Amino acid sequence: MASIPSISQSQLFLNKPQFISTPKPSVFMKPISNPSQSSNLFVPQFKKPVVAAAGTAAEMAEEKSKKRYPGEGKGFVEEMRFVAMKLHTKDQAKEGEKEAQEKPLPKWEPTIDGYLKFLVDSKLVYDTFERIVDKADFPEYAEFRNTGLERAESLAKDLAWFKEEGYTIPEPSSPGLNYSAYVEELSKKDPQAFICHFYNTYFAHTAGGRMIGKKVAEKILNGKELEFYKWDGDLSQLLQNVRDKLNLVAEKWTREEKNHCLEETEKSFKYSGEILRLILS
Repeated sequence: MASIPSISQSQLFLNKPQFISTPKPSVFMKPISNPSQSSNLFVPQFKKPVVAAAGTAAEMAEEKSKKRYPGEGKGFVEEMRFVAMKLHTKDQAKEGEKEAQEKPLPKWEPTIDGYLKFLVDSKLVYDTFERIVDKADFPEYAEFRNTGLERAESLAKDLAWFKEEGYTIPEPSSPGLNYSAYVEELSKKDPQAFICHFYNTYFAHTAGGRMIGKKVAEKILNGKELEFYKWDGDLSQLLQNVRDKLNLVAEKWTREEKNHCLEETEKSFKYSGEILRLILS
């Protein structure tokens, strides 16, 4: 007997005529109240099909608004911290989630010239932030005046020390100039994005920035601690004060504005990373 060639389900579907049947209403039989009126003891009764009502746009929007974002219960700063941690690797932070680079990083060999470029560009960026909050094109910027986290004056002292030691202080380079210009532009039209950069710049320096400063000092400065890594008063309390201010400012934002702020985090890391790499140049 000749074998029957196998046919796939897809072929069967394509080759077999397709019939579209019209759904029939559900029927059940109901006894008539007076059997003598008819020879049929049952008459058909038709059930109305049950149709699930689609959610209205308002209901869907309400459901969306109930969505909880990571860290939201603790305030908006916690949301910003959570997003920032997603851009760290495990070796950079305990809560880091980003995959480590497959290629090994270049050997850690900072130079005085590279470090001076880093300090000069950093000062330009901090000068920009501090000038913006003093000018306060948007009222919420004024909340971040005189927080105790300011770094421009400290950096000016450090650069003056290097000059006294006989080093030539370079002019700002492209990474610092580009970031400064970008922050300046944001501050005039996009307060949510600007505040994202403000938060990441100042808070990152108190954590990973301090660790880098310590390594550089051990490697090329005979352990000298620069003013850049010193704060007047209790640093943990200074940070908490700014967290509180950030949370209060963000309470007035819509969920869309908060999300817009969070979306700016990656750009903040990109610009600051370019300045940081100057240390090894």
